[in-house]
Amino acid sequence: MSISGKVIDFSYIPYMIRETIFKTHEQRDSQGFRIRGHEVQRIETFSDAVFAFAVTLLIVSLEVPKTFGELLVSMRGFFMFAVCFALLMTVWFQQHTWFRRYALDDTATVVLNSLLIFVVLFYVYPLKFLSSLLFGETIYGAGKSPFSIRPADGSLLMIIYTAGYTTIYLIFLLMYRHALRKKRLLQLSPLEEYDTRTMLYAQLAMVLIGICVAILALLLPPDKGGLAGLFFFAIGPAMWLVHGRRAVRRKMLEGHQE
Repeated sequence: MSISGKVIDFSYIPYMIRETIFKTHEQRDSQGFRIRGHEVQRIETFSDAVFAFAVTLLIVSLEVPKTFGELLVSMRGFFMFAVCFALLMTVWFQQHTWFRRYALDDTATVVLNSLLIFVVLFYVYPLKFLSSLLFGETIYGAGKSPFSIRPADGSLLMIIYTAGYTTIYLIFLLMYRHALRKKRLLQLSPLEEYDTRTMLYAQLAMVLIGICVAILALLLPPDKGGLAGLFFFAIGPAMWLVHGRRAVRRKMLEGHQE
């Protein structure tokens, strides 16, 4: 329709009415981010199956203990299993949150998510080996651990583990960057866009920490390379800085929207 030579587009009116009527029924997460992924997609189902298989590979032994001594050994491995399980669930939960918030299923999303679950599945054994190496004395007793490593290989082991860690969070960084590129399609609110950028910066911090650990492992003597892993304790302060500083600006932005 045209008035005074100007074309007026009424195609958005049904959308605006629907948004006005059903606005109060929108589902949001604990941070107020609109949930767009109401249904589980096929790529998520496949991802869940891969994560479940990865958890299965983490089990100390798939065989039932034949003696009480073997049962005790399995029970001592509970803490090691819990640590590995928690790390995998951290990755799974972040992926789950991303799909609930953005619900993208385009080619870029499929490729990035496929790379993510590939890395997770590939690094299950390095993760299990590193954990078994750290807790071997506790599980099997002093001098009885079947897991061993030459002192000269300490740096290489840390680099292998750090490569997987860094790759995972680099993929998450690219996923959040992809979500920002689709902000118009997703109709992200200013607050949602701000939170997405916050998560992107958090992934960048995790990647930089991984790079620093790898550099330290290369610079330290081979038999001291494992000490580079202590730099992972910087994750806590880094996340506090990223989310803490961004939270102050978020409250200001939230106040402007009210």
